[in-house]
Amino acid sequence: MPSDSDSSTNPDSETLPYMSRTVALVGLMGAGKSTVGRRLAEKLGRNFYDSDTEIEKAAGLSITDIFALHGEEDFRRGEHQVLKRLLAEPPHVLATGGGAYLNAETRALMRENAVTVWLNADLETLWRRVQKRDTRPLLRRPDAKDVLTNLLAEREPIYSQADLVVPSKDGPHVNTVNAIYRALQTWTPK
Repeated sequence: MPSDSDSSTNPDSETLPYMSRTVALVGLMGAGKSTVGRRLAEKLGRNFYDSDTEIEKAAGLSITDIFALHGEEDFRRGEHQVLKRLLAEPPHVLATGGGAYLNAETRALMRENAVTVWLNADLETLWRRVQKRDTRPLLRRPDAKDVLTNLLAEREPIYSQADLVVPSKDGPHVNTVNAIYRALQTWTPK
């Protein structure tokens, strides 16, 4: 039979505070929230949800179409409702859209129900990554890199309010997953 000290050194122990909460990844588009989130969910033995995918299912439209037909404001309202529903689910790993954490109500909901992790990537890393897909409505314009630069500058102060900050760098995704895992082991609720 394990002693009490064994459970406190076991990284998978049920006594760790993050075990009872969803792990919500926040950050700018291209930070790796979806890709890293799937792998983190596997490591933690949890379900994975991507809020953008869940929004598309709920709306029956792609994110691009939602923006085109209804505008960003309607998209953000729907995003909040989907996140509220997802955060009521048992603990899982959640990749949020780049703008989700900007909404004060959504941020408070995440603070209450999740451990938020900002995947912090530098501009050049983000730029390399976002160029691989043409599905980002905010970047469908000729000055896309300037838009990304401005979004990063505007959003960093808000993202920095996350419970944990983990660098997202180029290289194997397992490095970022392991960095998040290590950070979670020492996280305590505020």
